[in-house]
Amino acid sequence: MTDPTARITGRAYLDLVSETIRSVGEGQVDAVSEAARLIADSIAAGGVLQAFGSGHSEALAMELAGRAGGLVPSNKIALRDLVLVGGRPLSTLEDPFLERNPDIAHQLYATVPAESDDVFAIASNSGINGVVVELALLVKDKGHPLIAFTSAEHSAKTPSRHPSGRRLAEIADVVLDNGAPYGDAAMPLPGGGAVGAVSSVTSAVLAQMVVGEAVQRLVDAGHTPPVYLSANIPGGDDHNLALEARYAGRIRRSA
Repeated sequence: MTDPTARITGRAYLDLVSETIRSVGEGQVDAVSEAARLIADSIAAGGVLQAFGSGHSEALAMELAGRAGGLVPSNKIALRDLVLVGGRPLSTLEDPFLERNPDIAHQLYATVPAESDDVFAIASNSGINGVVVELALLVKDKGHPLIAFTSAEHSAKTPSRHPSGRRLAEIADVVLDNGAPYGDAAMPLPGGGAVGAVSSVTSAVLAQMVVGEAVQRLVDAGHTPPVYLSANIPGGDDHNLALEARYAGRIRRSA
């Protein structure tokens, strides 16, 4: 447990987050393996990994989709897709509480080039907001496997904002707990509040654990895994474009 009287230093945060990473990773080996299996099975069947997160949880979607060392058959879903490909006016994104509106999830899913073999990963530290919960329910209703990245502690202590009263973790097939404390920030301030967010760091580690194991499963099954090279090394663009062509119309690489 964090000492509330301890000084806040870079080293203190490094020690705290390093300990949390180790605890999160070692404590969820089985969940990571199951998530990897769902993704590998999807890719082997011609599916795509569909990843969504709003707010800072979008960082998790970026970790899973369209990055060097990651899977080419991966698609990042973002709330701005409502405007970019969904035909909604730009003013839609001016709503600071957009992610709390369950109705938006249906409009968002309609923008996704999803097919039956696709697997979904949804990230939300709290797991309580309307878009996240409704999208999770919709994904399961459509028959897709669903992996959740969330904070078990924060979610358990916070009422759902969805009319059903459900949370993301209660809907997903596999739940990966990022180990973040209630409120995410882990280093208490003397006058109240805290600094030192945890969820983005630990979720990224979990994501890379899952992708790595999914790739190994594909190799073990005799597949050549469709993995991105860095676009900033010689030959990277040619390699990536050739693989992306296999999934034309299935993946988007918008900002």
